[in-house]
Amino acid sequence: MKDPIVEEVRKHRKEHTQKYNGELSKICADLQRIQKSSGHAVVRLSPKRKEPTIQSTGPRRCRGR
Repeated sequence: MKDPIVEEVRKHRKEHTQKYNGELSKICADLQRIQKSSGHAVVRLSPKRKEPTIQSTGPRRCRGR
């Protein structure tokens, strides 16, 4: 199934990549320039910490034996 929105995003990403010959540093610099000139606030959320999982303390067994 093709999603028209995903296809459009891929098309623009490919065009942008070709514009800078795939040079990641130039692509990132251009995206940062666009971001700064947009006038929108950049939100940086702190990472969420996952609660540690409790592992079984019993003997480990290999499957298939």
